[in-house]
Amino acid sequence: MRRPLNYEILKYFTNVDKASANDVYLALEDEFKDHKAFTKENIIESLMTAKENGLVDEDSYTLIDGELVVYYKASEDQKNTINSYIK
Repeated sequence: MRRPLNYEILKYFTNVDKASANDVYLALEDEFKDHKAFTKENIIESLMTAKENGLVDEDSYTLIDGELVVYYKASEDQKNTINSYIK
């Protein structure tokens, strides 16, 4: 049984230095492509919620083809918090 999408999004940040919503989408696409909530917009919303809850931080911004891309990261303390709640 797979974990909920939001859990997988958070767990992804325990294994990378930083990532954008698009990076998360590409990484989880094979597992969640049939999940109706699996959209880039929902991933962005999940990341914004995680940021507000102190589980990830914004790292940097860039413009790609006129679209603002935000990169997020999790510090070691944040990774430990995520890993303590999501096994």
